[in-house]
Amino acid sequence: MRTSIVIPCFNEEKTIKAVIKDFKDTMPYAEIYVYDNNSTDKTAKIASECGAIVRHEPRQGKGNVVRTMFRDIDADCYIMVDGDNTYPAAFGPVLEKFVLDGQADMAIGDRLSSTYFQENKRPFHNFGNVLVRWLINHLYKAHVNDIMTGARAFSRDFVKSFAIMSKGFEIETEMTIFALENNLKLVEVPIEYRDRPEGSVSKLNTFSDGIKVLLTVIQLFRDTRPMKFFCTLSALLILIGSVFFIPILNAYWETGLVLKIPTLIMVVFIWITAILLAFCGIILSALHKKSRQDFERYLNLLHEDNYM
Repeated sequence: MRTSIVIPCFNEEKTIKAVIKDFKDTMPYAEIYVYDNNSTDKTAKIASECGAIVRHEPRQGKGNVVRTMFRDIDADCYIMVDGDNTYPAAFGPVLEKFVLDGQADMAIGDRLSSTYFQENKRPFHNFGNVLVRWLINHLYKAHVNDIMTGARAFSRDFVKSFAIMSKGFEIETEMTIFALENNLKLVEVPIEYRDRPEGSVSKLNTFSDGIKVLLTVIQLFRDTRPMKFFCTLSALLILIGSVFFIPILNAYWETGLVLKIPTLIMVVFIWITAILLAFCGIILSALHKKSRQDFERYLNLLHEDNYM
């Protein structure tokens, strides 16, 4: 059973040495891969000197790095961790056990139930984590505590079946929705979190990356729950049309005349659009069901290949 530690990095020369040493001491049997994402400092050089396998991803963005890591590396368990030394390596063997024992396709290191809110000094980051957690749990009827943690473990089935669409920091959100949508085994374990050491700077932009994460949630909800998404829009349009139509109807009952013909035309257009959206939801829901069936067949084949 092979375990690989995968570390996406961008300008982490202040912390990468400590991360690699921590994992070498904790999991000496695991291969450590550092994927450098166009760093302008000595991240790659330091990682190589520390004994990590260093590779490079020229396309900027964490999602691009994870896509390349998952394609390149073949293992039974993948431990993904950020290179900023905010997660002690002690979480690795805990999450690894869940994956190798077949109890989880993705094991999540839950910061938010532990020390995150005490350690993290960026209030908007705290708010963003809580907002995204509430949104996904509400939309998918789930109970995931930490959506955007950078500490995770994956099975081979998860890694080789995950079609990554994100390019940046929204990758963690996409991973979580992928697991929920495809009924994969998901386990959460509270882990220690510590803020970045002095001199280490976060690459996450609170507002621009936060908006990207929220847009990713909406887009994935549209793609994975088309019936609910389009029928909600349809119902909203029907309601809006009704607000304008009721005064026209009341005037017609009182006078026998349609007094606002342009408004009536607009209402009819809104209702036609609502009907079309509802039909889009029905058709896309059927296509999505077929896609889910194909995915399950692919998983079965992948699972059989793992044991051949």
